[in-house]
Amino acid sequence: MSNLDTDIKMVSWQDKNKLQTAVWQSEAGNPPPKNVVLADDTTNAKVAYKQVCEGAALLYTGDFQNAKQLLQAITRKFDIKPIKPATTMLEAFHQHRARQIQRASITNKILIELKYGACELRRAPEIKEAVAGALITNAKLDKVPAKLVLSLRELLGMIGAHEWRKKGVYVDALQANIHAHYGVYSPVRGEYLELINYAPLRDFKTAFDIGTGTGVIAAILVNRGIKKVIATDNNIRALNCAPENIAQLGLKEYIEVEQADLFPSGFKKADLIVCNPPWLPAKANAPIEHAIYDPNSQMVKGFLAGVKAHLNDDGEAWLVMSDLAEHLGLRTNEDLQKWITEAGLTVIEKLDIAPKHAKSADQSDPLYAARSKEMTSLYRLKVA
Repeated sequence: MSNLDTDIKMVSWQDKNKLQTAVWQSEAGNPPPKNVVLADDTTNAKVAYKQVCEGAALLYTGDFQNAKQLLQAITRKFDIKPIKPATTMLEAFHQHRARQIQRASITNKILIELKYGACELRRAPEIKEAVAGALITNAKLDKVPAKLVLSLRELLGMIGAHEWRKKGVYVDALQANIHAHYGVYSPVRGEYLELINYAPLRDFKTAFDIGTGTGVIAAILVNRGIKKVIATDNNIRALNCAPENIAQLGLKEYIEVEQADLFPSGFKKADLIVCNPPWLPAKANAPIEHAIYDPNSQMVKGFLAGVKAHLNDDGEAWLVMSDLAEHLGLRTNEDLQKWITEAGLTVIEKLDIAPKHAKSADQSDPLYAARSKEMTSLYRLKVA
C-alpha cells in the first residue's frame, strides 16, 4: 500500500454472519457501496435488476462466466428502456450523457472479489497481469491488495485493455504499433494522425506535443524530421505509457517526456507546438473520459493562451479539433475563432478530414445527425 492512506477506501459485507472487508476500487472514484449482498448462479436477472435499481450492489460468488451473463442481462434490461425523443441536438446530447451515467451506475453494481489480483471464481480467466497493469500505475497503489473488490464491468475493461495493450494499434504514419496502457486513450481514430502526418511542415528543429497520451504524435513529428520533441502530460498512466512506446520505436534520443499541465516547465520555447485536446466541452465522469471531455473548454483555452509565450519567432502552433461540439450545440465556430484572436494568433491554414469511425455511419446512434456532419480539422496558427 502507498502512503496515500486517505485515498484507500474499504468496502464491507456479510458472509455467513461474518463481516468481510476489502479494499474498494473504482476508476471513476465512486464511493464504496453501503448495501452489498451476495449473488450466485441461482440469482434471477429480473430480481437482480430490481435490487441494483434500488441501490444494492451484488457481490458475485458463483461462476465467472455466469457473472458475465448476469451483467449482460442487466445491461439489456436497462437498454430496452424507452428514450424520450429530443427536439434539438443539444437536448439529445445531454439526454445521451445522462443515460450513459445512469447505465454505468446500474451496471457497475455487479461486483467481483479478487485476492492478490486473481479471481477465484469458477471458469475465471487469468487476470493478474491485467489487474496489476491497471492498478499499479494509478499512483494510489504500489501493489495489488490481498483483498480487492471492484465492479465486474471495470474488471472486464481491464482485461480488454490488457489485450489491446499487448496487441497494439497499427499507425500508418509510423508503420508500427502503438500500445496504450489502461486509462490512456488509444489512437483508434486515425484521421487526426493523418492530419499531423500530412500537414505542411517547414524546417523546424524543435516541437512540443501537449497532452501526449501514448506519445504517438511526438513519434510522428520525429518521423517527419523534427530532431527534438518535448512531450507533456499530467496523467500518471500516460507518463508511463508514452516512454514505453517511444523506446519501442527507437526514438528515446529525440523525445523527452515531462509531467506538466500544459507547457514544459521553465521558459522553454519551440518552433512547433502541437495539441490534440479533448473535443467536447462537457464534464468527464471517469478518468478515461478526460481524453474526450474538456469542461468549459479549459484545455483548449489554456493551450491557445499560452502558445504565444512558448513559440519561437516565425514558429507555428497546430491545434487539432473536431467540430462535433458545434453540431451538438455545445460550442460555436465563432467561440473558437474568438479564443484564437484573443490569444494573439491567426490562422495560416485549416486542413479538414472526414471521420472514418463506425459511429459516423451508425444511424441508430442518438447523436448520428451530428456525427454524420463531423469534420476533424488541423488549424495551423502563427502569432498575429
